Amino acid sequence: MTDMFVSLGNWNWLIFGFILMALEVLAPGIFLFWLGLAALLVGLISFAVAISWQIQLVMFAIFAAAAVPVWRRLAKPKPDASTSPFLNKRAEALLGREFTLEKPIIDGSGTVRIGDTVWRVAEPDTPAGTRVKVVQVDGANLTVAAA
Repeated sequence: MTDMFVSLGNWNWLIFGFILMALEVLAPGIFLFWLGLAALLVGLISFAVAISWQIQLVMFAIFAAAAVPVWRRLAKPKPDASTSPFLNKRAEALLGREFTLEKPIIDGSGTVRIGDTVWRVAEPDTPAGTRVKVVQVDGANLTVAAA
């Protein structure tokens, strides 16, 4: 095995790196990509500096181990609450907003159209067409007050 490392020299690592990256295409999972990148780095460094195959092997191990925290940092999803803070909380997004009653509130129940959805609203009896403000949310029921 040592003869193989010595005979191919620096090309060994480049070939190994490309093989690992090709295997990553066939079996995606991102793991082989980082090992291939580590092998390519060792190959490029060994072209610039003449080092023994034992040190090259140690360098490969170090680069491969260093790739794990780098990958974890790059792959970590970044929370972006600013784009949609009310995702899956549609009703909470309505708090404080004003709407016009579609149907009057009679005996504590009426409806308001918001976009293409009709919401049930509750509170004091109010005629249709009145502007109301959402003051409380309970599931799909909105509690309103006169605006």
